[in-house]
Amino acid sequence: MKRIWLLLLLLIATLAACAGQTAPEELRTIRLPMGYVADPQYAPLYVAVERGYFAEEGLALEFDYSFETDGIALVGAGELPFALASGEQVVLARAEGLPVAFVMQWWQQYPIAVVSKASAGITAPGDLAGRNVGVPGFFGASYVGLVGLLFANNMTLDDIDANEIGFNQVESLLTDQSEAVVVYINNEPVQLAQRGEAINVIAVADYANLVANGVLTNEQTIAEEPELVEGFVRAFLRGLQDTLDDPDMAFETSRRFVEGLTDDRRGVLDASLELWRAEPLGRADPAAWQETHDLLLSMGLLDAPLDDIEALYTNEFVERVQP
Repeated sequence: MKRIWLLLLLLIATLAACAGQTAPEELRTIRLPMGYVADPQYAPLYVAVERGYFAEEGLALEFDYSFETDGIALVGAGELPFALASGEQVVLARAEGLPVAFVMQWWQQYPIAVVSKASAGITAPGDLAGRNVGVPGFFGASYVGLVGLLFANNMTLDDIDANEIGFNQVESLLTDQSEAVVVYINNEPVQLAQRGEAINVIAVADYANLVANGVLTNEQTIAEEPELVEGFVRAFLRGLQDTLDDPDMAFETSRRFVEGLTDDRRGVLDASLELWRAEPLGRADPAAWQETHDLLLSMGLLDAPLDDIEALYTNEFVERVQP
């Protein structure tokens, strides 16, 4: 009988202890517009999710790879707290009155380049004069990067034969429909090299200091939920640092997020790593924002100069979370 009473007392004590425990706090799901398909270039985010860095901040990410998703508009309207975006789009959005701002500059080098067959002899921007240059479209980062490259070398679109070819740069170049094509430096050059084609690459970042991709939010989120912004940036930066430290791990982690990921895509990650490095990671460069603004103004994409370029970005959260 005594043994039974002891067991009952132990059971009561255990139940009481369990009753006093609170259930784990539910994670807040954040839908994140990516701007592109699932790809190893997003390895830092995949690593941060897989290692629980976002969960530690009380967050769960839902990756939105839909091309039709206008992340900047949704963030500007306050319908989503974050999106991945390119710097020139932030400038254009602010000019339209959207209260958006960068809180983390992920890509430190503008990833656009002009690629040609080595046999074409195009090794410098001046060599593009009079050449047939294929452009995905006269919009977006590719267009801005091309014009920025030309502008930095005292040239304009009138000096080249620019043609809209869609996202068929590799085939357009290989079939000689274009003498040169505008590409993402971490993508099409990798594909061309894998096909055994000798190429020349002119990187826009070697001639123009433009703002590339980063994390976009809005003024309301910064003002009302600074802890959310800080947590998001901290988790992202942890994943970014881990990816830079161990690319092999990052690529293997990407396999769990990118369906059918094959080894030939490893080159995309390797080509991206140097575009992300900075000291400290994630910090915005004021000079790059000024140059991006001035280029858009010279292109006629801005009707007038912005009153406050510093409102386009903040380094506050990156500086808070740096060790």
